[in-house]
Amino acid sequence: MSRPASSNPSGRSPLRRGVLTPTLIVVAVVVVGFIFFANVWTDVLWYQQLGFFEVYLRENLAKIITFLIGFALMFAGVYFAIRIAYKARPVYAPDSEARENLNRYQAQLEPVRRVVMIGLPILFGLFAGSAAASQWQKALLFFNQVPFGQTDPQFNLDISFYLMSLPFLGFVTGFLISIAIVAGIAGILTHYLYGSIRLLERGIFTSRAAQIHVAVIGAVFLVLLGINFWLDRYTTVQSSSGHWAGALYTDVNAVVPTKAILAVAAGLVAILFIIAAVVGRWRLPVIGTAMLVITAILAGGVYPWVIQQFQVRPSENTLEKEYIGRNINMTRSAYGLDKIDVSAYNATTNATSGALAKDAQTAANIRLLDPNLISSAFSQLEQYRPYYQFPQTLNVDRYTVGGKVQDTVIAVRELNPDGLSANQQTWVNRHIVYTHGYGVVAAKGNKFTVDGKPDFLESGIPSTGVLGTDTSYEPRIYFGENSPDYSIVGGPEGAQQREQDRPAGSGDTQYTFKGNGGPSVGNWLNRVLYSIKFQSSDLLLSDGVNDKSQILYDRNPRERVEKLAPFLTIDGNAYPAVVDGRVKWIVDGYTTSQYFPYSQPQQLQNATADSLTSSGRTVALPNSSVNYIRNSVKATVDAYDGSVTLYAWDDQDPLLKAWQKIFPNVIKPYSEMSGDLMSHVRYPEDLFKVQRELLGRYHVTNPDSFYQNNDAWSVPNDPTVSEAVKQPPFYMSLQMPDQTKPAFQLTSSFIPQTVNGNARNILYGFLAADSDAGNVKGVKADTYGKLRLLQLPTDTQVPGPGQAQNKFNSDPTVSQALNLLRQGASDVLNGNLLTLPVGGGLLYVQPVYLKSTGETSYPTLQRVLVAFGDKIGFAPTLDAALDQLFGGDSGAKAGDSANNGQTTTSPPATTTTTPPANTTDAKAELKAALDDANKAIQDGQAALAKGDFAGYGTQQANLSAALKKAIDAETRLGVTPSTTATQGATPSATPSPSPSPSG
Repeated sequence: MSRPASSNPSGRSPLRRGVLTPTLIVVAVVVVGFIFFANVWTDVLWYQQLGFFEVYLRENLAKIITFLIGFALMFAGVYFAIRIAYKARPVYAPDSEARENLNRYQAQLEPVRRVVMIGLPILFGLFAGSAAASQWQKALLFFNQVPFGQTDPQFNLDISFYLMSLPFLGFVTGFLISIAIVAGIAGILTHYLYGSIRLLERGIFTSRAAQIHVAVIGAVFLVLLGINFWLDRYTTVQSSSGHWAGALYTDVNAVVPTKAILAVAAGLVAILFIIAAVVGRWRLPVIGTAMLVITAILAGGVYPWVIQQFQVRPSENTLEKEYIGRNINMTRSAYGLDKIDVSAYNATTNATSGALAKDAQTAANIRLLDPNLISSAFSQLEQYRPYYQFPQTLNVDRYTVGGKVQDTVIAVRELNPDGLSANQQTWVNRHIVYTHGYGVVAAKGNKFTVDGKPDFLESGIPSTGVLGTDTSYEPRIYFGENSPDYSIVGGPEGAQQREQDRPAGSGDTQYTFKGNGGPSVGNWLNRVLYSIKFQSSDLLLSDGVNDKSQILYDRNPRERVEKLAPFLTIDGNAYPAVVDGRVKWIVDGYTTSQYFPYSQPQQLQNATADSLTSSGRTVALPNSSVNYIRNSVKATVDAYDGSVTLYAWDDQDPLLKAWQKIFPNVIKPYSEMSGDLMSHVRYPEDLFKVQRELLGRYHVTNPDSFYQNNDAWSVPNDPTVSEAVKQPPFYMSLQMPDQTKPAFQLTSSFIPQTVNGNARNILYGFLAADSDAGNVKGVKADTYGKLRLLQLPTDTQVPGPGQAQNKFNSDPTVSQALNLLRQGASDVLNGNLLTLPVGGGLLYVQPVYLKSTGETSYPTLQRVLVAFGDKIGFAPTLDAALDQLFGGDSGAKAGDSANNGQTTTSPPATTTTTPPANTTDAKAELKAALDDANKAIQDGQAALAKGDFAGYGTQQANLSAALKKAIDAETRLGVTPSTTATQGATPSATPSPSPSPSG
């Protein structure tokens, strides 16, 4: 008997083919699951090591719970809608062509019907759960809310209702409405597919079961819609659709009443649907639905529009006055502007002799080093090795030196792995050998050396200076703004040291990390997990990883705090300070909301944008809208071990109190802050920028004047850059007119409102935020955070920053001197333009730097420009420039007064004489002198690059001699040098004033 032919011509076993596919699926699931486990478990290890596991646990529990609730509600709604419709399908139905088509669809669906009836609800449930999980913060705030003790002016409800209850209730209502719509559509389609709903020539046929189902879904939807209408009444006080935020006349008198009517109407129509489900008559609910739609259109849209167009617009100033007042008061409260001190400042424009006598301390502290330009000088003088680096923008802080507070420009010497040569770019070097930076570098803000270099307070390797030495503070920087993505550190006691530590006389020293800075990778499992996380087989196989190894990652201070405190918005500028023998990064955190009633919203990214953010020198805030902000948290990140501490700085902020209930063991009271840390706390820049942006309009508190908008201000553009971007605020020690001594302040100025890019660049206001928190452990100075606003009379033409810069640029004396400096193959760089309310008026100070064009060049401070009213001064030192400006004697000594008489590169004088006959020889001598100066600059930079400081000093002397010859030759061409050029004394002549500013 013959056997049947084989149906498997390839000879492959059907069993093997059948087993292979499930095996591959199982392997894929296991691999994906293990990768997911690796990411989760490494996060657990990271949070546990930092002591913030509570944050990770509660945040993810909140996300999981809200996901499961959202998933369950959507799954149940869709599943039961489909199931009820399927069970109610008619057993027999009249034959028809449409019915035959439906029968074919049913036949095709039947093999997978159970999968579809489960899979479809699961799919919708996953989307719904993900949407719910993203609202975990609203859910936690709702269940842990804290009262504000302040009510809104419309409904007299506590502010916490709007910030912590209404957002959650609105989300829940909207979520349930979505479920009702999706479940309703799923139920109706199922009824149609199985014949409970049919389209006939006479109309639509619905079975009794389908009618009840649709009626119940419709009633539920209308009830939820009614609740949503009712909640919409309260959201009117959060509206920003009008000219001013909050519920305005039309909202209060038209929108709020009609929303209440629509809520009641939706409830009545829902009752009609229930009645229809009982009696089986649909005329009333259909009529009710139509009336509800018409009412919503007329009452919700047309009626408010009519009120706005024909009642409000003709009398807007009168009718909106009360609501404008609400907007002003609530906005100022939400942004912390309600306690601002405003005083009139009748600024003079006459620079009289001795005018700065009463401001002697402020004059002595005027900052000359621009933290945005001096980075390359720090790099060339203090980098030491190519694998070190300094940030583009340094930070301004203050330290007590010799019993006096000294403004300081400070930075840390961070690691730069990209500075390694190509043959050094190995995994071991980048992750095991080169792991950290070294040391703090700080310079006096108000002084510089004779040759224009920073006057360092702290420098060198090993560290020396008034801030400490390697034995008094820990200089190693493992955590910073430019740290590598991850490093493997640590080792057993007595093991060979492998980390590159610091340069030494006979070669670089080695080091082994001794702190607790990251999760352990000493066991096999953790090594495997982190190899997966960082996609590195080297991490798994390298012999540089031992049983005591730790892995350091997420090392940027801002991002580290952001990850540990996800409920905070983090300031764009973290800054280092030497605190209690450690280098600490100080980071400011904000609690924010977009739901404060009647408060004007601000787009954070736009409000905090300035010339520094546009150039990438500082981090811009996220593109989000807020109308409430508080600097609620000060955080520190240890630069050595990465430990993070959060302090409740604004411990009266209800939002922060709510988050403290949610995470009770995460934030410490500021009473635990040391006195040393207190002395380095600053008023945060981004909060200040948001506040100054609002003050452009909200310095006006009278509703009539606010409506007319005839006294609006703008933040001036930065005159030192070519783009039209705002001038950044500046930190400086400054004594405001109502203060008895200088305080460390954050400052900004105001000019008239910019319209279409045009503005009168005259000064209207000056704002300062007190940044001195004191130096007593756990005690915050009462004056900290005080905002002081000086308002200038609008009829006084005090030049603004733009006009001051224009005076500097157009003055012939200044131009001639700077052109001479430029001829030596150098660039002249204008430093930050500071504004100071001293001498009864406004003083502008701008350092001028000279930078050669070589690769290793750096800017040196060579001149200082000052302006007061219509006069300007220009000298090698600020002290000389001030004396020049104020009639030969300013009445005060600047911080660089000791440099008078020592400056070797002075500007040409202001007076001219008849050129001598031998101009040809003079021009030749000038060219030769400039060539010598250029050669001295290049040779000096080459010597500096080789570490030949003696050679560099020689070339600096050659440069000074060459410039002296150039000045002499320039004099022979018709310019007489001032006494400063020849003797270093303060010049007695004052440059000619520029034309008066135009109104």
